[in-house]
Amino acid sequence: MAELTYPDLDTYRREVFAREDELLKRVMPGAAAQGLPPISISPESGKTLYLLAKSIGAKKILEFGSLAGYSGIWLARALPDDGRFVSLEVDPKHAEVSRKNLAAAGLADRTDVRVGEGAVLMRDLVDEGPFDLVFIDADKENYPVYLDFALENTRVGGLIVADNANGHGHVHEALETGDGRRGIQEYNRRVATHPRLVSNIIPVGGWLAVSLVLGTD
Repeated sequence: MAELTYPDLDTYRREVFAREDELLKRVMPGAAAQGLPPISISPESGKTLYLLAKSIGAKKILEFGSLAGYSGIWLARALPDDGRFVSLEVDPKHAEVSRKNLAAAGLADRTDVRVGEGAVLMRDLVDEGPFDLVFIDADKENYPVYLDFALENTRVGGLIVADNANGHGHVHEALETGDGRRGIQEYNRRVATHPRLVSNIIPVGGWLAVSLVLGTD
Protein backbone atom coordinates (compact mmCIF):
# COMPACT_ATOMS: atom_id res chain seq x y z
CA MET A 1 0.00 0.00 0.00
CA ALA A 2 1.44 3.36 -1.04
CA GLU A 3 2.20 5.87 1.66
CA LEU A 4 0.25 9.14 1.63
CA THR A 5 2.23 12.19 0.65
CA TYR A 6 1.53 15.85 1.35
CA PRO A 7 2.55 19.04 -0.48
CA ASP A 8 4.22 20.60 2.57
CA LEU A 9 4.78 20.18 6.30
CA ASP A 10 1.91 22.47 7.29
CA THR A 11 -0.55 20.36 5.31
CA TYR A 12 0.92 17.21 6.81
CA ARG A 13 0.55 18.56 10.35
CA ARG A 14 -3.04 19.64 9.78
CA GLU A 15 -4.20 16.53 7.97
CA VAL A 16 -2.55 14.08 10.37
CA PHE A 17 -3.08 15.79 13.71
CA ALA A 18 -5.87 18.35 13.30
CA ARG A 19 -8.19 17.02 10.62
CA GLU A 20 -11.59 18.69 10.70
CA ASP A 21 -14.78 16.66 10.52
CA GLU A 22 -17.46 17.69 8.03
CA LEU A 23 -19.27 19.92 10.52
CA LEU A 24 -16.14 21.89 11.40
CA LYS A 25 -15.30 22.27 7.71
CA ARG A 26 -18.68 23.94 7.15
CA VAL A 27 -18.63 26.36 10.09
CA MET A 28 -16.51 29.20 8.72
CA PRO A 29 -17.62 29.04 5.05
CA GLY A 30 -21.20 29.09 6.33
CA ALA A 31 -20.44 32.00 8.62
CA ALA A 32 -18.77 33.97 5.82
CA ALA A 33 -21.83 33.42 3.65
CA GLN A 34 -23.86 35.12 6.40
CA GLY A 35 -21.54 38.12 6.47
CA LEU A 36 -19.31 37.19 9.42
CA PRO A 37 -15.58 37.90 9.10
CA PRO A 38 -13.45 34.84 8.20
CA ILE A 39 -11.11 35.21 11.17
CA SER A 40 -11.54 32.03 13.16
CA ILE A 41 -8.73 30.12 14.83
CA SER A 42 -6.94 27.51 12.73
CA PRO A 43 -7.71 23.77 12.96
CA GLU A 44 -4.32 23.29 14.63
CA SER A 45 -5.24 25.86 17.27
CA GLY A 46 -8.61 24.20 17.75
CA LYS A 47 -7.04 20.79 18.28
CA THR A 48 -4.55 22.35 20.70
CA LEU A 49 -7.39 23.91 22.72
CA TYR A 50 -9.14 20.53 22.80
CA LEU A 51 -5.95 18.84 23.96
CA LEU A 52 -5.30 21.44 26.67
CA ALA A 53 -8.85 21.22 28.01
CA LYS A 54 -8.74 17.42 28.04
CA SER A 55 -5.32 17.36 29.71
CA ILE A 56 -6.59 19.21 32.80
CA GLY A 57 -9.96 17.47 32.95
CA ALA A 58 -11.80 20.73 32.35
CA LYS A 59 -15.45 20.85 33.40
CA LYS A 60 -16.01 24.61 33.26
CA ILE A 61 -14.71 26.66 30.35
CA LEU A 62 -15.16 30.38 29.71
CA GLU A 63 -14.55 31.97 26.32
CA PHE A 64 -14.25 35.65 25.46
CA GLY A 65 -15.33 36.01 21.83
CA SER A 66 -17.61 33.48 20.11
CA LEU A 67 -17.67 34.59 16.48
CA ALA A 68 -19.28 31.59 14.69
CA GLY A 69 -18.63 29.01 17.39
CA TYR A 70 -15.68 27.27 15.71
CA SER A 71 -13.39 27.46 18.72
CA GLY A 72 -16.38 26.79 20.96
CA ILE A 73 -17.03 23.45 19.27
CA TRP A 74 -13.44 22.34 19.83
CA LEU A 75 -13.56 23.40 23.49
CA ALA A 76 -17.03 22.10 24.31
CA ARG A 77 -16.22 18.74 22.74
CA ALA A 78 -13.48 18.37 25.34
CA LEU A 79 -16.00 18.60 28.20
CA PRO A 80 -17.65 15.67 29.96
CA ASP A 81 -21.42 15.26 29.68
CA ASP A 82 -21.96 17.37 32.79
CA GLY A 83 -19.48 20.05 31.72
CA ARG A 84 -20.29 23.71 31.11
CA PHE A 85 -19.07 26.08 28.39
CA VAL A 86 -19.91 29.80 28.55
CA SER A 87 -19.02 32.11 25.68
CA LEU A 88 -19.32 35.91 25.71
CA GLU A 89 -20.01 37.66 22.40
CA VAL A 90 -20.66 41.35 21.80
CA ASP A 91 -22.37 40.94 18.41
CA PRO A 92 -25.92 39.47 18.54
CA LYS A 93 -25.67 38.07 15.00
CA HIS A 94 -22.40 36.33 15.76
CA ALA A 95 -23.91 34.91 18.94
CA GLU A 96 -26.90 33.50 17.08
CA VAL A 97 -24.69 31.84 14.46
CA SER A 98 -22.53 30.43 17.23
CA ARG A 99 -25.54 28.98 19.05
CA LYS A 100 -26.77 27.30 15.88
CA ASN A 101 -23.38 25.77 15.15
CA LEU A 102 -22.96 24.51 18.71
CA ALA A 103 -26.43 22.98 18.52
CA ALA A 104 -25.60 21.34 15.17
CA ALA A 105 -22.58 19.79 16.89
CA GLY A 106 -24.88 18.31 19.54
CA LEU A 107 -23.51 20.58 22.26
CA ALA A 108 -26.52 22.77 23.09
CA ASP A 109 -27.01 21.05 26.45
CA ARG A 110 -23.63 22.15 27.80
CA THR A 111 -23.12 25.53 26.10
CA ASP A 112 -24.34 29.05 26.84
CA VAL A 113 -23.58 31.97 24.49
CA ARG A 114 -24.27 35.33 26.14
CA VAL A 115 -24.55 38.65 24.32
CA GLY A 116 -22.88 41.84 25.52
CA GLU A 117 -19.51 43.40 26.19
CA GLY A 118 -17.17 40.88 27.76
CA ALA A 119 -15.89 43.35 30.34
CA VAL A 120 -19.48 43.83 31.53
CA LEU A 121 -20.80 40.28 31.28
CA MET A 122 -17.83 38.83 33.14
CA ARG A 123 -18.90 40.60 36.34
CA ASP A 124 -21.88 38.26 36.61
CA LEU A 125 -19.71 35.17 36.19
CA VAL A 126 -17.82 35.36 39.47
CA ASP A 127 -20.36 33.16 41.22
CA GLU A 128 -20.22 30.61 38.38
CA GLY A 129 -16.49 29.98 38.75
CA PRO A 130 -13.83 29.13 39.29
CA PHE A 131 -13.23 28.06 35.73
CA ASP A 132 -10.85 25.33 34.65
CA LEU A 133 -9.91 27.05 31.41
CA VAL A 134 -10.41 30.60 30.17
CA PHE A 135 -9.91 31.25 26.46
CA ILE A 136 -9.47 34.85 25.29
CA ASP A 137 -10.07 35.69 21.63
CA ALA A 138 -11.98 38.97 21.57
CA ASP A 139 -11.20 42.70 21.25
CA LYS A 140 -7.46 42.94 21.58
CA GLU A 141 -7.31 46.19 23.55
CA ASN A 142 -9.19 44.50 26.40
CA TYR A 143 -6.95 41.44 26.70
CA PRO A 144 -5.41 42.83 29.92
CA VAL A 145 -8.92 43.39 31.36
CA TYR A 146 -9.91 39.82 30.60
CA LEU A 147 -6.63 38.64 32.10
CA ASP A 148 -7.45 40.41 35.37
CA PHE A 149 -10.72 38.49 35.55
CA ALA A 150 -9.11 35.21 34.58
CA LEU A 151 -6.44 35.52 37.25
CA GLU A 152 -9.10 35.80 39.93
CA ASN A 153 -11.51 33.25 38.51
CA THR A 154 -9.42 30.36 37.18
CA ARG A 155 -8.66 27.51 39.56
CA VAL A 156 -5.16 26.60 40.62
CA GLY A 157 -3.93 24.11 38.03
CA GLY A 158 -6.23 25.63 35.42
CA LEU A 159 -5.22 27.32 32.19
CA ILE A 160 -5.58 30.80 30.72
CA VAL A 161 -5.14 30.80 26.95
CA ALA A 162 -5.11 33.75 24.54
CA ASP A 163 -5.24 33.61 20.75
CA ASN A 164 -3.44 36.00 18.39
CA ALA A 165 -0.50 36.30 20.76
CA ASN A 166 1.64 37.24 17.76
CA GLY A 167 -0.39 40.42 17.29
CA HIS A 168 -1.21 39.42 13.71
CA GLY A 169 2.52 39.28 13.06
CA HIS A 170 3.35 42.65 14.64
CA VAL A 171 3.61 42.02 18.38
CA HIS A 172 7.39 42.49 18.28
CA GLU A 173 7.13 45.98 16.80
CA ALA A 174 6.62 49.43 18.28
CA LEU A 175 2.90 50.05 17.77
CA GLU A 176 1.23 53.43 17.67
CA THR A 177 -0.91 54.69 20.54
CA GLY A 178 -4.47 53.56 19.95
CA ASP A 179 -3.49 50.37 18.15
CA GLY A 180 -5.52 47.61 19.83
CA ARG A 181 -2.65 45.19 19.43
CA ARG A 182 -0.84 47.07 22.18
CA GLY A 183 -3.26 45.22 24.45
CA ILE A 184 -1.73 41.96 23.27
CA GLN A 185 1.76 43.28 23.96
CA GLU A 186 0.75 44.17 27.51
CA TYR A 187 -1.00 40.84 27.95
CA ASN A 188 2.08 38.92 26.82
CA ARG A 189 4.39 40.91 29.10
CA ARG A 190 2.16 40.27 32.09
CA VAL A 191 1.63 36.55 31.63
CA ALA A 192 5.33 36.02 30.89
CA THR A 193 6.36 37.57 34.23
CA HIS A 194 3.40 37.08 36.57
CA PRO A 195 4.44 35.21 39.75
CA ARG A 196 1.27 33.08 39.73
CA LEU A 197 1.64 31.94 36.15
CA VAL A 198 3.91 29.68 34.15
CA SER A 199 3.49 30.75 30.53
CA ASN A 200 4.75 30.01 27.06
CA ILE A 201 3.78 30.42 23.43
CA ILE A 202 2.49 27.56 21.31
CA PRO A 203 3.17 28.81 17.76
CA VAL A 204 0.11 27.42 15.97
CA GLY A 205 -2.27 29.65 14.00
CA GLY A 206 -1.92 33.20 15.31
CA TRP A 207 -0.02 31.79 18.31
CA LEU A 208 -1.59 30.70 21.56
CA ALA A 209 -0.24 32.18 24.80
CA VAL A 210 -0.79 29.42 27.37
CA SER A 211 -0.55 30.08 31.12
CA LEU A 212 -0.77 27.58 33.96
CA VAL A 213 -2.25 29.07 37.13
CA LEU A 214 -0.23 28.44 40.29
CA GLY A 215 -1.18 28.76 43.95
CA THR A 216 -0.33 31.77 46.09
CA ASP A 217 2.29 30.02 48.26
